[in-house]
Amino acid sequence: MDLFDNVLHGFSVALQWENLLWSLFGVFMGNMIGVLPGMGVLAAISILLPLTYAMTPVAALMMLAGIYYGAQYGGGITCILLNLPGTPSHAVTCLDGNPLARQGKSGSALFMLVMASFVGASVGIIIMILFSPLLVEVAFQFGPAEYFSMMMLGLFAGATLAKGSAIKGIAMVFLGLLLGVVGTDVNTGTIRYGFGVIELSDGIPLVALAMGLFGLADFFANVNRIGKATTVGAGPKMSVRPEPGDIKKSAMPIARGSAIGAVLGILPGTGATIASFMSYAVEKRVSKTPKRFGNGAIEGVAGPEAANNSAAQTSFIPTMSLGIPGDSVMALMLGALIIHGIQPGPQMVTEHADLFWGLIASFWIGNIMLVVMNLPLIGMWARLLKVPYKYLFPSALFFVCVGVYSTNNNLFDVGMVLVLGLVGYLFLKLRFSPAPLLLGFVLGPMVEENFRRALLLSRGSMNVFIDRPISAGFVYAILALAIWLVYSTVRNRKRVRELERAQAGA
Repeated sequence: MDLFDNVLHGFSVALQWENLLWSLFGVFMGNMIGVLPGMGVLAAISILLPLTYAMTPVAALMMLAGIYYGAQYGGGITCILLNLPGTPSHAVTCLDGNPLARQGKSGSALFMLVMASFVGASVGIIIMILFSPLLVEVAFQFGPAEYFSMMMLGLFAGATLAKGSAIKGIAMVFLGLLLGVVGTDVNTGTIRYGFGVIELSDGIPLVALAMGLFGLADFFANVNRIGKATTVGAGPKMSVRPEPGDIKKSAMPIARGSAIGAVLGILPGTGATIASFMSYAVEKRVSKTPKRFGNGAIEGVAGPEAANNSAAQTSFIPTMSLGIPGDSVMALMLGALIIHGIQPGPQMVTEHADLFWGLIASFWIGNIMLVVMNLPLIGMWARLLKVPYKYLFPSALFFVCVGVYSTNNNLFDVGMVLVLGLVGYLFLKLRFSPAPLLLGFVLGPMVEENFRRALLLSRGSMNVFIDRPISAGFVYAILALAIWLVYSTVRNRKRVRELERAQAGA
């Protein structure tokens, strides 16, 4: 069969009533899980995995996949409304999504979130259909040296996520790197930076860090509203349609974000979280008015949301084509396949055509379901901002605590969120952006691991990072970005001095 016949065959499989109902159940559950702060998709799939034992392989994988990409939609809603990232991949959306809500543009931001998510997912699906073999070959070209260089470029770009001083951004990236290596060293088995606390042997939970630095810190900063009649950012206008010019501003960010997510989604260990951060950094760099970012730029919502949804789709490529899961969620998907007696690999497309093409068709059906499900609810979600703060604060705090506790069933994690919330509040007061810290935390362990592997393979020679062409390209990009950062910092200081002199002369 040619490509068109394969796609048609996939839709005939996905549109069977049993498969269609399980897909609808999966995307509905994923959407709700994404909306609830801290209720991670990993926990949801783990809980529902036994349910798939009595299902056909196609229906089982369609349901689990629906939960996965459904959560990518729902996670952005609480980012915009409450500054609470439903999943770590949505943390960067808080930077501009919540300021938009506080300006009364929550409906516009939510509309763009849904549309960017759909377009990003569609691009990811198209790339899966057309370029899966080529993308797999590209992924094979990445070794430890390439991963290290690429992630170092991401860390340098992460400094640009911060508002204001680039020095503060770099400092937060380094602090994130330090927090990321807390826990047991995979090579030596020793506990690093645990300070005798046995609960830190597994490291700091990513969900706890994201919830504390973004959500709780914001709540602490606004806790004085509890006794007042004011609400959380209910502005003078609550339109559920995009603002004039928003679609035009968002078109290219969505395209760039979709491309970034599609590429990073196929690389094991990167995925949606890094894709969303990289997309945000790119949009801030290419913008003619970068100072708008962090203060309510619609591009800061559109680009990252397109990136994480595109990455969510293409992350299935290495899992199904190579049997290599990119993250813990994909590892569960791999487990579900093996439970049903299906061995992922290059022959899966021919040996299990119903499953492969039916799953790809279900991605499109599921994403259309999510758009139909979410667009009518935009007005309802926007009205959430009219709830008095004295009711909203304890309710959100309750869901945060339940969500974080459910990750590891450990009360220590709940206490850690409260401590990190206070630290995040201190960062807000000192004008340090938490986004670079979170990026450093996510990339830190992978940077260290790939650095070690690269040196082991090269027998300690640092030349491995410039001898390999792809790695060398990333290294030269890092040098160019570092020079540009120094130049832009000096230029900005010169402008400030000239402005001060002009004001003094006047």
